Amino acid sequence: MGAASLLNMRFGARATLVPGLISIALGLALFQRAPVDAKYVTDLLPAMLLLGVGGGLFFAALMTLAMSAATQEDSGLMSGLVNTTQQVGGALGLAVLATLSATHSDNLLASGDSTAEALTGGYHLAFAIGGGLVVAALALALVLLRPEPAIATDPAVETERERVGEPVEVSAS
Repeated sequence: MGAASLLNMRFGARATLVPGLISIALGLALFQRAPVDAKYVTDLLPAMLLLGVGGGLFFAALMTLAMSAATQEDSGLMSGLVNTTQQVGGALGLAVLATLSATHSDNLLASGDSTAEALTGGYHLAFAIGGGLVVAALALALVLLRPEPAIATDPAVETERERVGEPVEVSAS
């Protein structure tokens, strides 16, 4: 999260959000392809690393975007709404995906698959749906969010920023 904050400041929230969503989508795609007899290092660890990096980039950028329009007086309320929405949305999303996964697993068991194959098939469905939703979020981010100018990190510009009290925009070259 610390690195994500620095990347947010340097390149903007959109430029951090998009790679985060791509990383999450790739991680879910790898999980969706994990075999029944998956090996940790080759089948699971790469997906978990992609999800971890993607989540770190995504959540920091999302919070920045959500809070960007809040006034100082409303920042506490806005922060509370964003955090509540994340918690409720995550719980609701997990409930829906778990229900779909369990139903699919039950159907696979009824058709004669082994318990391990049925559970893996149910998880594959949940990861595929989750990945599709992340790709949809990526498309929305690309269409709706405008690129932001880079913010300088040069010490001379930092001094000017402190003097003026606001960010100084520079070209992204």
